[in-house]
Amino acid sequence: MKTGTYVIGAALLVVAGCTVPATGPEGKPARVGKVSEAVVNLAAPNQDLSTARLRPEDGCYWYEHNGPVETTLVPLRAVGGNPICTKSAA
Repeated sequence: MKTGTYVIGAALLVVAGCTVPATGPEGKPARVGKVSEAVVNLAAPNQDLSTARLRPEDGCYWYEHNGPVETTLVPLRAVGGNPICTKSAA
């Protein structure tokens, strides 16, 4: 009895991870929030640009990652893995 419950639970977890992000031409996300075209071109794939925004606290772009439990702000990253930030006023 418990084995069947575990199998169903495991199957639900596996299926829950099978989502495909909405993408436009060339694999870029179809919707874009309040970011410039230059930021869109720098951003790595599989990031939700519809929620991306510039945070004045650190001068970097962040987006909302909707996980299975909570929504978290995550730094928007370029293809090389570096965060996308503006120049700081020195």
